[in-house]
Amino acid sequence: MTGLLSAPELRRELGNWDVGRPGPTLLVLAGIHGNEPAGVRAAQRMLGRLQEQEVAIAGRIVVLGGNLGALAAARRFLDRDLNRGWSGPAIEALWRRPDEQLSAEDREQRELLQRFEQVLATATGPVVFVDLHSSSATGPPFLCLADTIDNRRLGLATGVPIILGIEETIEGASLEWFAQRGIAALAVEGGRHDEAATVANHEAVLWRLLERLRMLPVGTVDLAPHHAQLQRAAVGVPAIVEIVLRHAITAEDRFRMEPGFVNFAPVERNRLLATDRHGEIRAPSAGHVLLPLYQALGDDGFFLARRVRPIWLHLARGLRRLRADAVVRFLPGVRVDPADRDTILVDPRVARWFVTELFHLLGFRKERRRGDRLAFTRRRSRRENARL
Repeated sequence: MTGLLSAPELRRELGNWDVGRPGPTLLVLAGIHGNEPAGVRAAQRMLGRLQEQEVAIAGRIVVLGGNLGALAAARRFLDRDLNRGWSGPAIEALWRRPDEQLSAEDREQRELLQRFEQVLATATGPVVFVDLHSSSATGPPFLCLADTIDNRRLGLATGVPIILGIEETIEGASLEWFAQRGIAALAVEGGRHDEAATVANHEAVLWRLLERLRMLPVGTVDLAPHHAQLQRAAVGVPAIVEIVLRHAITAEDRFRMEPGFVNFAPVERNRLLATDRHGEIRAPSAGHVLLPLYQALGDDGFFLARRVRPIWLHLARGLRRLRADAVVRFLPGVRVDPADRDTILVDPRVARWFVTELFHLLGFRKERRRGDRLAFTRRRSRRENARL
């Protein structure tokens, strides 16, 4: 597999499949980073098989190319990371920016936003967004998602390990735009950039989602090889982990990851992970390393995660079904943000014990500090998501 894609493949809509039957929309974004062409290959391979066999799917599939200029150059990005700047304020600023001041990625993002809006406006059922990625380290595939019941349900159905808490550590990823609109959204890390298995992992996840969304007529596609692909890839890997640390870097840091780390590599406290201009960087606690940086561009040196035990998943599901969030709003030191009913403000001087853990169970993720308060925001679901 090569990193460079040929010119005919580099178009905004990489393909679609719609035979006119009602159902969900699976919106796939591939190559938002230009050095990650595996998702493009996988989506094209899936579409090719559907078209060749004339599979009468329910709903439609739309596949969009991400950073077309960077894909052509086989670079992560040209001017800036296109997988940043998807928050509400950042997009407002993007639309206000004069054309002559637009960077290469600004133009790409404007085009993608227009396509996203078109897809949502023409959807006749629920929409699921999937963003396909790869990394500079080897290892099994995994999913990143906003912590909602809809996302968890879809993610668990794939059989791929799940990473929670990514939205707390990365500001303005593409998932945020969809999460703000109540749309189920997953990011798939398929494996290392240049490995053939990464394409196979991406394709397998897409087929599993089509199966879970009941878009495939029964018996039309042999899904057993895709099930087996993901089962093999996930052997020995925790089903769900939660991010506890993101080590952010800049070019001036002269960051260098220690060699040999793979995704989900277990590490003990004080293990040497990397070095930079300040010296050694060691693990502050035991956990699993994710996305160790072995490429020139990027602002994430590595992530550290801890295992989430199944009992906490069951407890979280039960508490959310019981609407326990309606009760915690009346606890001392807790109040609803008057400007946003989905954000709760917590005074840590009053509410001291297991604050973050409690709100995580209820589907709220710590967003940021606001003065002397902690702000926890949850993602709502669209009503039509119940049909997923």
